[in-house]
Amino acid sequence: MFGGQGRAYDRALTVFSPEGRLFQVEYALEAVRRGTLAVAVKSKEDVCIAAQIKISSSLMDANSIDKIFQVDEHIGVAISGLHADSRSLINYARVQAQSFRLTYDEPVRLNMLAKAVADLKQQYTQFGGVRPWGCALFFIGIDAMGTQIYTTSPSGIYRPFKAYALGNGEANARQYLIDNWNAGMTFDELVSATLNALKDSIDEEATKDNIRLAYIKGEDKKFHMADKVEVEGFLKKLV
Repeated sequence: MFGGQGRAYDRALTVFSPEGRLFQVEYALEAVRRGTLAVAVKSKEDVCIAAQIKISSSLMDANSIDKIFQVDEHIGVAISGLHADSRSLINYARVQAQSFRLTYDEPVRLNMLAKAVADLKQQYTQFGGVRPWGCALFFIGIDAMGTQIYTTSPSGIYRPFKAYALGNGEANARQYLIDNWNAGMTFDELVSATLNALKDSIDEEATKDNIRLAYIKGEDKKFHMADKVEVEGFLKKLV
């Protein structure tokens, strides 16, 4: 059937395996699971996200490595998986957010933005000559619907969460969040829960150099990227 290629469904994007699986999509999901860990937590008022970065060489300028980006004034995103794919999708998300603002004269709702990104990802799971996006985008935001966390998968799935973790060590971080999350957390408790879930699930000490953190407070609904001094201050408060 496949001209002697054997398990051609293992390499072909548009061919289902006998078990009904698309292996190329599953390989893209594995690329996400192998990425560095990112954790997001929301309360009724605020939302926070933190991510680990890998400094692979002492010659590398760690200040130039980013895992968390601003999409709009009320939306931020962390990435897991292939950085090059993520950058392209972040630019797409930024264009969609500004297009919505120009068209409707109001900020985009995060569920609509996540759906737009997920729709684009899904297109890359059903046509030959392309490959799935090897990354997941991990959105936080505050909009008319309140505090929001959304993920988009290489398969085209997008889902909302109260708290979540993506990347290497995600199982431990998710269990910590299941055990410790509650909607009534103060801002300091929210940041501590986010950093503790991350710190307890990575294979190195959490420091101001290898942790990136951002948050949006309900009082102003503006995305804020924490600098190293602020990150160090939050880490010192951890129990």
